[in-house]
Amino acid sequence: MLRKIVTAISIFVFYVLQCTLFKSLSLASVTPNLLLILTFATGFMRGKKEGMYVGFFCGMMLDLFYGRIIGFNALLYMYIGYINGFFNNVFYDEEVTLPIGLLCASDFIYNFVYYVFAFLLRNRLDFVYYLVHIIVPEMIYTVVVMLLIYRLILKVNRKLEEYE
Repeated sequence: MLRKIVTAISIFVFYVLQCTLFKSLSLASVTPNLLLILTFATGFMRGKKEGMYVGFFCGMMLDLFYGRIIGFNALLYMYIGYINGFFNNVFYDEEVTLPIGLLCASDFIYNFVYYVFAFLLRNRLDFVYYLVHIIVPEMIYTVVVMLLIYRLILKVNRKLEEYE
């Protein structure tokens, strides 16, 4: 029960930080995707099922307050949490290279699918521009922020596992 409460509070705090503080700290109109970091970390540390649940609620928060289509981000985040859950069996606390690679892949997949459904289907075909000006800068900014936040998420996960 404590894990569910901490997870709900984390989702809310990361959402508020992403929509307020990091909007003002945007670089070249790109902000880090904190909810994606939380979804990735939960799937990676706790497994497919919890990654899927956290991804669904993170995506639903975005859809309810910013999305045009309810459920689109929820579905994307849910899949990202589920896919990162496959790597739970190779999770080690000390390793940082695998989480960086998984987060880069998750961010690229999220932005690519978002591009396909939000822009490509509306006949906006300049993918190179979107890749260079949106996907790559956001991926780099998200990884830099993840390096700062990942240890905190790891400590919270350890404390909750000790409590359980």
